[in-house]
Amino acid sequence: MDKIVLHINGIKVEAAAGCTILEAAQAAGVDIPNLCHSELLKSYASCGICAVEIEGNPRLMRACAIQAADGMVINTNSPRAIANRKAALDLMLSDHRGDCLPPCQLACPAQTACQQYVNVAAEGDFDGAIRIIKDKIPVPASIGRVCPRPCEDACRRHMVDEPISIGTIKEFVADADMANGTVYVPAVGEPTGKKIAIVGGGPGGLSAAYFLRTMGHSAEIFDAMPAMGGMLRYGIPEYRLPRNVLDKEIDAIAGMGVTMHNNIKIGVDKDLATLKNDFDVVVVAVGAWKAAALGCVGEDSEGVFGGIDFLRDVSIGNAPNFSGKKIAVVGGGNTAMDAARTAVRLGADAVYNIYRRTREEMPAQAIEIAEAIEEGVDFRYLVNPVEIIAKDGKVSALDLQKMELGEPDEQGRRRPVAVAGAREILPVDIVIVAIGQNAALAGLDVLAQNRWGNIEINGKFQTNIPAVFAIGDVAANGAGIAIEAIADAEAAAKEIDAFLRGTNAVVKHKFLVREDKLTAEDFADVERGVRMKIPHRDGAVRNKDFAPVNLPLTEEAVQADAARCLKCGCDAFDKCKLIKYANMHDVAPDKFEDTAMPTNTQPINSHIVLNTDKCILCGLCVRICEEVVGETALGLMNRGFDAAVSLAVLAPPASADCANCEKCLKNCPTGALSVK
Repeated sequence: MDKIVLHINGIKVEAAAGCTILEAAQAAGVDIPNLCHSELLKSYASCGICAVEIEGNPRLMRACAIQAADGMVINTNSPRAIANRKAALDLMLSDHRGDCLPPCQLACPAQTACQQYVNVAAEGDFDGAIRIIKDKIPVPASIGRVCPRPCEDACRRHMVDEPISIGTIKEFVADADMANGTVYVPAVGEPTGKKIAIVGGGPGGLSAAYFLRTMGHSAEIFDAMPAMGGMLRYGIPEYRLPRNVLDKEIDAIAGMGVTMHNNIKIGVDKDLATLKNDFDVVVVAVGAWKAAALGCVGEDSEGVFGGIDFLRDVSIGNAPNFSGKKIAVVGGGNTAMDAARTAVRLGADAVYNIYRRTREEMPAQAIEIAEAIEEGVDFRYLVNPVEIIAKDGKVSALDLQKMELGEPDEQGRRRPVAVAGAREILPVDIVIVAIGQNAALAGLDVLAQNRWGNIEINGKFQTNIPAVFAIGDVAANGAGIAIEAIADAEAAAKEIDAFLRGTNAVVKHKFLVREDKLTAEDFADVERGVRMKIPHRDGAVRNKDFAPVNLPLTEEAVQADAARCLKCGCDAFDKCKLIKYANMHDVAPDKFEDTAMPTNTQPINSHIVLNTDKCILCGLCVRICEEVVGETALGLMNRGFDAAVSLAVLAPPASADCANCEKCLKNCPTGALSVK
């Protein structure tokens, strides 16, 4: 066969005579973006994004349609070619609607594939679901119990009835996995010979070790506490997260070959310099263990506890004697709820929650507030401590300033404003301050800090000390929720892997198509359902012990709730060429927003659906159906902006012409064709 020689982007390419420029490039491993090309068909040149610049030719030429010639010099990424490609992508994306990723996944800090595992669980495939979950969350049974669940806040099912119980489904699937006797963990990567020291054995540190092991690196965790788990163990009461559940998940991570050292304090038992010398990389993930101060008179009195200090003492068996005492817990977050509910269980005579706004503004989960009320916590809203009154050095009362709500702050919550002359004295014996947590950096003071007292990091989680990284509550913006620390751990593991291999970490998708303008009217035809009811023990019974609040679920209940999922995200996202190329260019489709056409969803046969919202009119499905399969199930209707792929015959039995070969589905570049 005759050969020709051409140059593409400076690369010498040998190709068969008679091939197109696109075919020559593909054979040489050079990617020329294309959406309408298929090896099954002759070139059609409909999408226009494969246009390239050929030396000596004043016009851009479509690589899929132009025959390669000996001596050609081709530039696929010249400014003109990129501008042309971007304009074509902008126009296609302007009429491309739907969700690349579902809102539940986008809301999850770890980008967990919520929709995927919920739908797999709906089919009863719990083994498959746990594998999807553990791609992002190493400790799902624990996180399922304690996460505030931003995924559920974003769930569009709330426009129909109530959100899917995403967190509870995760918990159930993880529990089912542990009940099998062995806990699933992903395969460990081929050994790289690189050693990483991780300081801190909380959710961030454990997850960093987990992800680094999947990459083949050695990982050792050093933690100051008697057992691993960090805030999951010492900051979450056992009635929410049983220790045996956490222990099983930690044991599974240890089983991946992670070495764990407890009772090791950095700066006391081991210093950062030694770790740096003994390991290739050090990851600091010590969390935020210092309770934020209230900042009022009398805070140094006997009987004042920090929220996290109190919960830690209870966890290690040093619970204070609260029997017959009046306890005030200041704060409106989940830590305050945990402290108040724990105080009830320790036999307090009365437990007051002091919060300067109303219940509607409380950052704590609604279920935490409701369960605290059921258990006997007395909520006092719109009051703020101005003094802790002490008698003989011991707490005797709280001086409370009455508040009212003013204008919204930067976060949209109305500001609490003092009511002049309105005060209240509340007699109490103990005050627990749970208004936030800060980093404690003893032994780590060589690391640069930001203005909030957290470790300063760059966009790659690197500190000011070479080969020292920081993640989670101790870094950047400070204390957050556990799933945020886990998200940091995965992202940092990728950066560390790239650092050790001398490469660049994979850049995440920046551009995504999102359906942000949907309202309840868009779901008017969806059948209403009922959110899964979580069985639980009565408040008057459970407030006397630390046994789990919730009772076991049935498989049937979990599957029924999972089946309510609206399936917002695109099944073809991972293979979508349109989003791939959109993220290679600075796309700006909003300027063509008014060109979007009305939605049209049609069944092609019993299991394939055509969604014209995602169709870019490449014509592949129509041509493959007719030219390759020899059928005419699909056709192009109308012209110009009204053009659309449709069933060739709109009335039944239209699908009779369909051969059920799925070639149209497999060759669609955008997910416009999908399985029902």
